[in-house]
Amino acid sequence: MREYLPNRRQSTSLKFTVDGLRYQCSFSRFKDGRPAEVFIYAGKVGSNVNVMARDLAVVTSLALQYGVPVETIRSALEQEVDGTQRGPLGVLLKLIEDEAKK
Repeated sequence: MREYLPNRRQSTSLKFTVDGLRYQCSFSRFKDGRPAEVFIYAGKVGSNVNVMARDLAVVTSLALQYGVPVETIRSALEQEVDGTQRGPLGVLLKLIEDEAKK
């Protein structure tokens, strides 16, 4: 069952770079602290990379709202041999997990 967010909610914004491409992101959490939605922007509005980043965020947000744990999503994504995330979604989810530990 999908868990919906309130219409008004706090979010955190951040920026990072992967392979020379800058990403702007924001995310919100459920009341219990679990990540609930992500937004990712990259490149120019309407560019292929921006469309792919935004689509990736929508699918990820839906997965989170249907109860898929962040760890499950991260482990399914491309990683280096040492476990370092390779793509923008993996990097963002790692940053979200690190932010929760503060």
